[in-house]
Parts: sequence; structure tokens; C-alpha cells
Amino acid sequence: MSNEKATLSVGGKTIELPVYSGTEGPDVIDVRSLVQEGFFTYDPGYVSTASCESKITYIDGANGVLLHRGYPIEQLAQHADYLEVCYLLVHGELPTEEENERFRNTVNNHTMIHDQMSHFFNGFRRDAHPMAIMVGVVGALSAFYHDTMDLTCEQEREIAAFRLIAKMPTIAAMCYKYSMGQPFMYPRNDLSYAENFLHMMFAVPCEEYKVNPVLAKAMDRIFILHADHEQNASTSTVRLSGSTGANPFAVIASGIAALWGPAHGGANEAVLNMLNEIGDESRVEECVARAKDKNDPFRLMGFGHRVYKNFDPRAKVMRETAHEVLTELGLQDDPLLRIAQRLEQIALEDDYFIERKLYPNVDFYSGIILKAIGIPTSMFTVIFAMSRTIGWFAHWNEMVSGNYRIGRPRQLYTGYSPRDYPKKK
Repeated sequence: MSNEKATLSVGGKTIELPVYSGTEGPDVIDVRSLVQEGFFTYDPGYVSTASCESKITYIDGANGVLLHRGYPIEQLAQHADYLEVCYLLVHGELPTEEENERFRNTVNNHTMIHDQMSHFFNGFRRDAHPMAIMVGVVGALSAFYHDTMDLTCEQEREIAAFRLIAKMPTIAAMCYKYSMGQPFMYPRNDLSYAENFLHMMFAVPCEEYKVNPVLAKAMDRIFILHADHEQNASTSTVRLSGSTGANPFAVIASGIAALWGPAHGGANEAVLNMLNEIGDESRVEECVARAKDKNDPFRLMGFGHRVYKNFDPRAKVMRETAHEVLTELGLQDDPLLRIAQRLEQIALEDDYFIERKLYPNVDFYSGIILKAIGIPTSMFTVIFAMSRTIGWFAHWNEMVSGNYRIGRPRQLYTGYSPRDYPKKK
């Protein structure tokens, strides 16, 4: 806590409020005592409110910085794999060689789901959105694992983490297979995390499927770059629902539901829908002009970011990965991908985009990569949810392992004042 204090003068009162300093980022003013003075703060969307104290992730949007436990995301994407990042987010430090091997082996031992759960899928329509299925199935995990309900027990929370990390790829792939009418593929514990996911997605029982290492590397990077992003809408949902003491699997399901929104996790799906709407490379300049016109409802998706006012650091890694994947698959001439590449060129050269810092973001490139791999747009947010599960868990675990209280936001009431019920005639 800083020695500095903020002073608020309101209603003839002068109120002193403590000021806290973190290791990075702006100072925060502690307004908790205002309720005793008869005031609430008003901050729609909580854009100026620090809702918690956390040691997990730091974002400096002005300078394009994203740190996980102090490590820059670019270094993690280059040198680590997803399971190392999972360990880092939960435990606070990178694993030793021995810890890394033990962690991987434990995750591998939990990749199967209860066989009874496979029957749940038959209750969904074949054309149901995979995110609708995922919300239901992940929430149903709480009906199978009653031994992780003691939130005060560190070991039980760790078991819940292993189950979530290991089973999410299995559930995600099952959502896809069900929509395709194909048989579910069992996980293969001899494969890496990303390889296993691609195998469960695209393998069929009647022939051998070999995982392309370039595509597996790209998937692993997508997992890393989506693993956590501080107090976003879905993470805040997880913290709020988790503050009630709810089952951890139900809490993660609430995060999946929040992520489903097109303004949040559905952004990379929206990018592909936009590319389809443009339709042809010859229409790119026309659509860019429409996007610049404030009176035209057309918008370019995948450019700029609510937090990053500079280049999204994750997008730099994704851009490189996208070109690796397109080269590997020989898809440089794919019509939609040619539209995307032309949009990228314009955004990086056009003064309109440069002045407004509307750079291509991580959603723009991840959508291109996933399409090139052969993953349908309806699965994009499912993969995002699978990747983000570890971030949600890390924040939930940090909260319940410390001193916390149930979340209870306030409101500015603008409805009727008290009035009497009308007398009946």
C-alpha cells in the first residue's frame, strides 16, 4: 500500500481513500469504505475498476505487453509448450524437468471421460452449436466428481485442475465428431497435447491418421496465446460465480457460457464470417471503404483490441504461425485466405488503420490458421474455451485459496420511487 491517499469531496464531506500500488500498472484507489458514507461508485462494464488482486497475468495495452507470471507471451510461445504454460499459470513458476514429466504423465492419465458421459451427446440435436454442447457437458462433470468439493483442500483443487486440463480436448473433439456424425475417437496418451487433440478431431477408425508436426505446433501456439488474458468478461464471470463456493466444474461452465458471446470468444468466428461476406479479393478495397464510412453498418472484424492500443503481442506470434501453416499446406491461393492477406496488407500500410492503431489482432490470425487446418468456424470458440480453461482455473484457484468474499456489485437505481398499489374498483 502506498503512503499516498486520495481525497474525495462530496456532499459536504471530505473522505480519504487509501491508494495501493502493484508491481506493474496504475495505482488503484480503495473505495470500499464509501458504502459506509452512503455512496457507491459508478463504473458500467467495470472498465476502471480493479475487482481483485492477482499475481497471474499483467497486460500493458498501451505498449503491447502481456506477461504470464512475469514471462512475456512471445518468449513462452517460442520456448515453452502449452502444458508448461498450464503449470506456470497454476503454480507460479516454470516446472523443473522432473516436475514437468510428472505433470504431463498425470494429465495423460486423466484424458478419458466417464463412458456414461458419451451418451449425453445423444440428447443434443446434430445441428446444435458445439458451444451449447460444451457448456452442458462440462457442467455435467460436476455430477461425476464429488471428491473435489472441499475448496479449502489444495490437493482436491489440484485434482480438479488435472481433470479439466486433460478432459477438455476430449470433450471438445467429441463436440465436433458429434456434429459430423462420426464416431468418437479415444485419446492417445503417447501423443503430445496438441497432437492428441488433432488426432481426436480428424482421425477415423477405418484408417491411420498421422499428425502433421507443423499443424501440431500451430495448435499448441494457439493454446498458449489463449491460455489467459487477465480480468476479461469470462474470467470475471468465473471469479464471480466461484465466489459463491460453487462446484469448480460448474464454475468453468459459466466461463464457457460467457466466452460464447460474439463480442468475446466469438471474435475469430466473426472474422471468417466477414471474409465470407466480402466473398472475393476484388471487393476488398470496396469493403475497406465501407468500413471507414461511419454511416455504413459494415465493420471489419479482427482489427484493433479493446485493451491493446498498440500491436497485440499475441498477433505477432500468430502472424508468423499463420504463414508457416499456409506454406506447409500450400494454401496461399485459397480465396478466403487471399482476402485475409490483402486485408492484412492494407491494415499494415493504410494511414487510416495506422493512425487509429487498428492492427490485425490475435483473432484475425487464429481464425485463418484454424480454417486452414480444416476446423469449421463453429468450433473456433470451443477451441478458445479449451485453451482458456487453465486461465479460468488459475484465477478461481487463486481466489478460493486466499481471503475472498462473495461478489455483490451495486447499481444506480433509476426506476420508480415507492408507490401504492392502485385500489380495485
